[in-house]
Amino acid sequence: FIGKSVVKSFQLSPILYKHQPIAYDSIWGGSCHNCIVSCLRISSTSSSSTMERKKRVLVPIGESSEEIETSCITDTLTRFGAEVVVASVMAGEDLVCTMSRGLKFVADTSIDEAAKEEWDLIALPGGMPGAEHLRDCDILIEMLKKQKENEKLYAAICAAPSVVLASKGLLGDKATCYPAPALRASLLDPSEEDVVVQNNLITSQGPGTSLKFALMLGELLYGKQKADDIAKEMLVTR
Repeated sequence: FIGKSVVKSFQLSPILYKHQPIAYDSIWGGSCHNCIVSCLRISSTSSSSTMERKKRVLVPIGESSEEIETSCITDTLTRFGAEVVVASVMAGEDLVCTMSRGLKFVADTSIDEAAKEEWDLIALPGGMPGAEHLRDCDILIEMLKKQKENEKLYAAICAAPSVVLASKGLLGDKATCYPAPALRASLLDPSEEDVVVQNNLITSQGPGTSLKFALMLGELLYGKQKADDIAKEMLVTR
């Protein structure tokens, strides 16, 4: 594999070695061939490493999912350099979801297609009845169970920790969710913290905490220094 930057720099060379081997040797000397091969290998390795570091994040949505939370998750993690994919859990081929306050979001794919791939993180926005649509999606629940079993990150905010995770046995004690009595009732010893990290599970309270939530997800994927840098660029105090 040769990265784009390598191809570009090779094309800018004054002599194309492939087509003019004699001129190449006479101008640069035969030993230069080894140098170019070495450079190509180093660049290829560097490019491959960069690709390996790119994290993949899935954000499932449904009709009436919360748009601020969805936007904060997708926008913030994209700033970190993650590949963020929004998947609709709604039946049919239409990928347009009307969110909880009337904005229309176009998902990138369906949950059926997303289930065929691996994810470093699955992050659930809240909103009602959006969270109920997530809860009622059997494919998504199986994906979340797989994340938990494989000790890979999964996260939920607002109504989703209670409506989705708690109802499916995917939530332990001391998690958090939107501070409504009906939602808190399904949590064991709920936390009052804005964002709670419990091993590979992250929960948060709602729209007002969604930037903190997204930055914490980024920190878990890319490290604290990167998260602090992104927060500073976004004018967010951590």
